Amino acid sequence: MIPVQDFKKEVKEWAEEIGVEPDEIHVREMTKKWGSCSSRGRLTFSYALLNRDSDERSIAIVHELLHLRYPTHNKMFKSMFKSYLEEKGIDPNILI
Repeated sequence: MIPVQDFKKEVKEWAEEIGVEPDEIHVREMTKKWGSCSSRGRLTFSYALLNRDSDERSIAIVHELLHLRYPTHNKMFKSMFKSYLEEKGIDPNILI
């Protein structure tokens, strides 16, 4: 398990890489999903991600950060999602 502050650091590093700025980053108990992104720029992630490996965390982080730029799962969202992860050697098809 990684500490919350280290996880938030990962989110901020990915945000810089992607070129977006979340207004807030929260980690809390979530029962049905790994994360969410509000229209106001608030990212919320599940505590359960703290127990996952780095690649799995990155998939959830990149997914939510891209929603700051692309609200839906359109072609551009999917293309950018795949591109950012593959650039770091992460298989975007890993199911977490």
